[in-house]
This record gives sequence, C-alpha cells and structure tokens, in this order.
Amino acid sequence: MEALNGLPLAYFWQRWLGHWIDLALVIVLWAPLEFAWRRFVLHQEDFHVSWDFHETGNIIVMLLYWGLFNYFSNGRTPGKWIARTKIVSLTGERMGLWQSFERALGYGAAVLEGGVGFIQYFWDRNRMCAQDRLAETIVVDMRKRTYPAEKAGEGLAESDDGRWAENNDRGSDSAGPLH
Repeated sequence: MEALNGLPLAYFWQRWLGHWIDLALVIVLWAPLEFAWRRFVLHQEDFHVSWDFHETGNIIVMLLYWGLFNYFSNGRTPGKWIARTKIVSLTGERMGLWQSFERALGYGAAVLEGGVGFIQYFWDRNRMCAQDRLAETIVVDMRKRTYPAEKAGEGLAESDDGRWAENNDRGSDSAGPLH
C-alpha cells in the first residue's frame, strides 16, 4: 500500500476516454463473434445483430474483454494504454483474476446506478468509481512521474486501523495514502 503513495490519480477525461475506446473495441470484437454464432452455430438464416447491454452475448464479451485484459496486462486495457492510465490493485502487487472480473462486473454496477457509479469520481477522496470500490482498485495517470519519496507523504496521516487516510485537502489529485 505504501508503494502507492504519491502516484498521480487519473483525470476523469482520461478514464472516460479509455472506457469508450475499450467499449468500441468490445463492439468490434463482438460483432463478428455474434454473426458467426448466429449463422454457423444456431444456423439462423435471417437475423438482426444489435448491440444491447441486456443480450447475453454482449455481456459475456464485455466481461471477458475487461476481465482478461485487466488480468493479463495488469490493469492496462488498450483503452487505458491509449489514455495513459493504469488500474492498480489496492490489495496486491498485481491484479488477480477474480479482482479483474470483479472490476468488469463493477462497470455494470455503475451503469445500473443510473451512471452515478461513474460520477462518484468527483466526490470520492481517492477518485474511485463504483467499479474501483467493488474491486479495491484505483486508476493512476501514467503520463506523470511519481513524486519523490519525501514529498509523497506530506499532508497525509495514518488512520487508527493502520490503513492510510488523506487529510482534508481535497485539492490533491495524488494517491497519497488511501483509506
């Protein structure tokens, strides 16, 4: 946890950009799979392929895309790479398989909350959205260098339970000790 001190948190626009790039890539991957499934497995002659978050195939492709990319690339999907962000686990050195799928499921939770799960970013001290809270992750800005070790702990205090807590200075966008 201490290794995260001073890492710059990703801006909302970076997270938004990365998410939409990933969603576009999911659709590009899903379309030929859906066509092949309907045509060659179900032997349908006349069918309509449409993207809908309620379709089982769409959900499966999204979960596999985000879950497997987050796991195998340790938090760097193609969208996150283009946006220069990275998902960082708060529970270990790298993202675990279940944690990666939890985060993918968290996107659904954020949508089911009417989008409030995404805009929680603006009032959360550590800039966490619903998917971050569910999977215990943060998203860091990879464009910036980390702060020197002696600066990383300034203005931060340790909480009673041993986890780090940030003081009331809401102007900071660094992942100074988290809680």
